[in-house]
Amino acid sequence: MFEDAEEELPKQIDTALHEAVFRNDLPEISALLRGAKERGQVKSVVSAKDHQGNTALHLAVMLGRREAVQLLLHHGAPVKLKNGQGWSPLAEAISYGERQTIASLLRKLKQQTKAEMGGRRPDMIEALRNLGDFCLELKWDFSSWVPLVSRILPSDICRISKKGASVRLDTTLVDFSEMRWERGDITFLYRGDLPPEQALTVMDNKANVYQFVRHQESELEFEDEVDLLMSSDIVAAQISTKPISFSRERQGWIWREDRAETLGNYRADFYSVLGMSLESRKRREHLSEEDLQKNRAIIESFNKGGAAVVGMTSPEEAEEVARRPSLPPPPNSGVTWVEYQSSVPGKPPTLGRKVVAKASSKQFKATVAMSEDFPMKVDMLLAVLEVIAPQFKHFNKLRDFVKLKLPPGFPIQVNIPVLPTVSAKVTFTDFNWAEGEVSLPESKFQVPQAYTLDPYRFPDL
Repeated sequence: MFEDAEEELPKQIDTALHEAVFRNDLPEISALLRGAKERGQVKSVVSAKDHQGNTALHLAVMLGRREAVQLLLHHGAPVKLKNGQGWSPLAEAISYGERQTIASLLRKLKQQTKAEMGGRRPDMIEALRNLGDFCLELKWDFSSWVPLVSRILPSDICRISKKGASVRLDTTLVDFSEMRWERGDITFLYRGDLPPEQALTVMDNKANVYQFVRHQESELEFEDEVDLLMSSDIVAAQISTKPISFSRERQGWIWREDRAETLGNYRADFYSVLGMSLESRKRREHLSEEDLQKNRAIIESFNKGGAAVVGMTSPEEAEEVARRPSLPPPPNSGVTWVEYQSSVPGKPPTLGRKVVAKASSKQFKATVAMSEDFPMKVDMLLAVLEVIAPQFKHFNKLRDFVKLKLPPGFPIQVNIPVLPTVSAKVTFTDFNWAEGEVSLPESKFQVPQAYTLDPYRFPDL
């Protein structure tokens, strides 16, 4: 399981609900949640953190309070919010190993993410409409510091077209992880004027088929995902940007001067990105020795040049699949509420399974080239990335980087880490306005009539 960092809500203290969960006092939990709902404060109450940064949902999961978990989820307790140690309730549930709880949290996480995206949709569409129409081209060059991996990593040239409330992305690379990807001639088409369930379409231009990006996966796919979570490392990784700064790069042996070059048709000033690091932690207390051996074999195969494909279960195989069972619960910690309350902040007592974790930190030597000649502005790029980023991890990382307080101009070339072992150089190679006599045809933002619907062409979408 891989967890990105997310914006944290302000830390709050609400010990009444936390204590009720700790004592497993279900009537008191229900009463507190009903009261908060009547006062219109239920969101702040279920999001409140104690002195260790735990929400009530964190405590319910770590203590194995299944009924309390369901009550809190019913009242909208956030599944993505992380505690003081940087772990979400879903991560703690995977550690505890109770399958039903993991499934409940995963399902609620998907619902909350969908609701959040739906809430942003009107503003996103309005922002698109307010932009001029254009065509943009950018190149992705991926690399890795893992031996042999860079040789097999893909590169990609993407073309983005925007007209009104519609965005088209043409790419040869379907979204990828560290161990699998798919090449092809692929088009993602977002049409803001259509209903949400039809707004996003992906087309395979070689097979002449299209598929609506599904908003709801099958139960079989969902159970496959639960199995994968229960058999994989829990990984929390984030780019640390708090101490980040930019320094002009210098060039020349004797007469040193600021580095500036022409990229494509645009003059750019180069800066070193200082203080960027990838903080990564892995937990595996829920894994058996057999799990560890299987995971090591996959990684070793990949490092030797093989691309391991993790497939979903087919309907024909469904009846033969033995789903991963729940783990035996961890021993009762015996920690009392008073002991928990008096624990030192940042040093919480063990409530669930004893953590087996490994932390690492890698500094990134990165550069960014800023051009004040490039016709596109940063806010225009962010408006388009709001549409594209949710579908692609690497575009999501680009959006996070562009949101930083950058030097003057447009980031025409950047180096960014996109996965724990993979980084990318992104170069914006061309930009053209598409208005007036050079406006884009409406047909460019429609599915060709010759294409047929194939709802299972891209199983992961």
